[in-house]
Amino acid sequence: MRRIAILGITGSIGLSAVEVIRNHPDKFQIVLASSNSNYNKLFSLAQEFSIPHLIISNAALKKRITDMPTTSSIHYGADCFQELIKASECDLILNAISGSAGLEYTMYSIKNGIDLALANKESLVMAGHLIKDEIKKNKVNIIPVDSEHSAIYQAIGDTPLAQIKKLIITASGGPFKDLPLRDFSNIRLKQALDHPTWDMGDTITINSATMMNKGLEVIEAHWLFNKEYDDIEAVIHPQSIIHSLIEYVDGSILAQMSTPSMQLPILYAFTYPKHIHSNLVNTSLVDLPALTFEKIEKDRYPLFYLACESGRKGGAYPTVMNAANEAAIKLFSEGKIRFTDIYKLVSHIVNSYSQTNNYPDLSEILKINQTVYEKAYRDFSVVI
Repeated sequence: MRRIAILGITGSIGLSAVEVIRNHPDKFQIVLASSNSNYNKLFSLAQEFSIPHLIISNAALKKRITDMPTTSSIHYGADCFQELIKASECDLILNAISGSAGLEYTMYSIKNGIDLALANKESLVMAGHLIKDEIKKNKVNIIPVDSEHSAIYQAIGDTPLAQIKKLIITASGGPFKDLPLRDFSNIRLKQALDHPTWDMGDTITINSATMMNKGLEVIEAHWLFNKEYDDIEAVIHPQSIIHSLIEYVDGSILAQMSTPSMQLPILYAFTYPKHIHSNLVNTSLVDLPALTFEKIEKDRYPLFYLACESGRKGGAYPTVMNAANEAAIKLFSEGKIRFTDIYKLVSHIVNSYSQTNNYPDLSEILKINQTVYEKAYRDFSVVI
C-alpha cells in the first residue's frame, strides 16, 4: 500500500488522482490532502477515504468553517506543510496545485527527501536551476504527471540521453486552431474555455488556447530531461493520441500514445517504475481517427514563442513571463482585457524587464513573481 499526499486534491488533476485511487483501493492510500478554498469538497473526500491530515491553504477561511470531519486533523495555511509531511509518513507527494503557488510546495517536498509526482509545471519554469540542484542533493525522483512529459519519461526509459537527438512535444492546438486570425479580437471567455480534447481547470485551458501552456512545457522538458532548447520541438497534433515522441540519434522515432486521459500518467507516477494492470484507459487502434501533425504558427500562437524565448534567456525571465501571464489570464477572465491583449501585456512586461542576476534564489524568485503579477494586474490599462 503506497501512502500518497495529494496537494490540490479538489482541482482537475487532483480529482483525476482520486479516480485512480478509487479504482485501485488496494494499492494506494491518501494520507494528506490540501485545497486552497474548496473545503466542502475536501471534507467530502476526507470522509470517503478517511484522510487523516487536511490542509486548507487559505487561512482566512478558518473563521468561516464550522462543520468539519471528525476523523481528520484540519490545518490552515501553507506553513504547516513541512510538519505534516513527516506526520503523514507519505511515500509520494502529488503536487497538483495550479500556477506559481505550487513552487514552495515542490521545494519543501524535495528538501524532505520524498519522491514527487509533479503536475505543477510552473515549479520548473520558475526555479528549474534550484530544483535541479535540490534533486541531486536529496536524491529524490521527480516523476512528471503532464501527459507530454510522462510520455517522454516512459519512452526514454533507461536510454542514455546522449542517444536522444530530440524531444518532440505534441499540442492539441486548442479551440482556435482553425479560427481566422481576424476573429481573434472577438474571442470570449466561454470560447477559450471550450477545449476540444481535454477537461482541465480554467487557467490551463486558457493557456492551451494561447499555447502558452506548450511553451511552459518546453521549459519544463529542458529541466526534466537535461536537453538544450534546440533539441526540443513542439508540433500540433489535434487528435491528442500521441502524447510526445523522442527521436534517437540514428533517426528512429519512438512515441507514447493512448486515448486522452490524465488518469494514465497519474497512475504511472503512482506506480513508477512499474506499470500495473488497470482498466482505467483503453485504446482501440482500429477506432482511432487519422493522426495528423502541423507546425505551430507564430502569428496564431505568439505566446508559445515568447515562452520559449524566456526559457532560453533563463534567470528570472521565465518567472516574469509566467507572473505576467497569470495576471493577464485573471484580467481576461474578469472581462477587463481581450484575448489578444494577453500577449500584448505579457510581451510588454517581459521586454521591459532588465535582468541583473542570472541565478536568482528562491526568495528572489518569489519576490519577483509577486511584484510582476501585482504590477501587471494593476497597470494593465497603461499597456493595453
